[in-house]
Parts: sequence; structure tokens; C-alpha cells
Amino acid sequence: MNTLQKICLVLTIIGALNWGMVGLFQFDLIASAFGGADELLPRIIYTLVGIAGIINVGLLFKDLD
Repeated sequence: MNTLQKICLVLTIIGALNWGMVGLFQFDLIASAFGGADELLPRIIYTLVGIAGIINVGLLFKDLD
């Protein structure tokens, strides 16, 4: 696993934890930490998490051994 995939995996985990908190507690940690979901920085973070998820699709087809 290269460095880019590791970074993307960390971003995907952060996104999954954030969505878990939204689902369980109706609390968006990223939005509240950076000034609301409509601000620029949270939107950039959401976009990076989405791109990381797309990149991590490649892990499904890679032999990890």
C-alpha cells in the first residue's frame, strides 16, 4: 500500500466516523469544528473525503498480501 492510499484510507475513516456521528447523534463534527457545513473549509474536507473514497475503491481489487 503506497503513501497516497494510506492517506486516503485515513480520510475515508475520518469521513466514516463523521457520518456515524451524524447517524447516531445528529452531530456533524466537521461542520461544527470548522464553522458550519456551508463554509469553504468543511466543503473542501468533504470533497477530499469523497475523492479518497473513490481512490480506495482500488483497494477492493488489489492483493494486499
